[in-house]
Amino acid sequence: MSDANNGLAQPIIPHLWFDKEAKEAAEFYCSVFPHSEITSSTILNDTPSGDAPIVSFTVWGHPFMAISAGPLFKLNPSISFFVNFDPSREPNAREMLEEAWNKLSDGGAPLMPLDKYPFSERYGWIQDKFGVNWQLILTNPHGEPRPPIIPSLMFVGDNCGKAEEAREFYLSVFRNAMPGTLVHYASGMEPDREGDVMFSDFMLENTWFTAMDSAHEHSFQFNEAISLLVDCTTQEEIDYYWDKLSAVPEAEQCGWLKDKYGVSWQISPAALDKMMNEGTPEQRDRVTKAFLKMKKFNIAELERAYLGN
Repeated sequence: MSDANNGLAQPIIPHLWFDKEAKEAAEFYCSVFPHSEITSSTILNDTPSGDAPIVSFTVWGHPFMAISAGPLFKLNPSISFFVNFDPSREPNAREMLEEAWNKLSDGGAPLMPLDKYPFSERYGWIQDKFGVNWQLILTNPHGEPRPPIIPSLMFVGDNCGKAEEAREFYLSVFRNAMPGTLVHYASGMEPDREGDVMFSDFMLENTWFTAMDSAHEHSFQFNEAISLLVDCTTQEEIDYYWDKLSAVPEAEQCGWLKDKYGVSWQISPAALDKMMNEGTPEQRDRVTKAFLKMKKFNIAELERAYLGN
């Protein structure tokens, strides 16, 4: 690999899979958090799940996508979203946190109650009424600045103990990458094991992530309900990320892959967004038919379908 992906400064986009609620969920998140808006919506026709609405939106400036494509995958806490309420940025950060917590509590279920913890004056973990998990935290204004929204990976079960290895792996795959904090469990914190990751964060392509191990009993693992979409500008970038990340051949479909930890990624050409948002219904249908047959995306073939060649 040369420097083909050095220009890939686009954020990595969390992609949420819903049964039927993508648009409703996006509208809800835009009502909960500041600086949030729906940026586009379209429908993929005649997919294996029927007609599948897709919506793009931002949550506090962080891009998201969501699709309604049937009850195939169930959202769980393995990937959640840290929401940093930073008093150095927002004078009324605590009040904003309380307000967001109250809105997310409507039909939601707290996993860790909103309270004071050793690591924060105010923190809580909640699963909202759509199944998405949020960790709301009043951050230390004297700490290193971090963006308001950070996707968070939790390594449990057979994956427990692999958070640091995964962090190093992702830092090696993405060229525009930077390590951040790394804190290990000390002894006496059972069932968590000494030396496993209690908290870490790192940046990949202008997107911060956190990762942690948890040896507690959990009945879930990473799945396709939340995937991470990497926008690529060239076929060389697509080939590179596919080669580096894909570890489960049977999971390869329509630009989706699974890495060796079970995290789902979508390696997608930026041109596809443009085709789906700007094309005629006939062009969108041709492109959809073309990519439904693909595993790894082929930009040239998609462009031929778009142009009707």
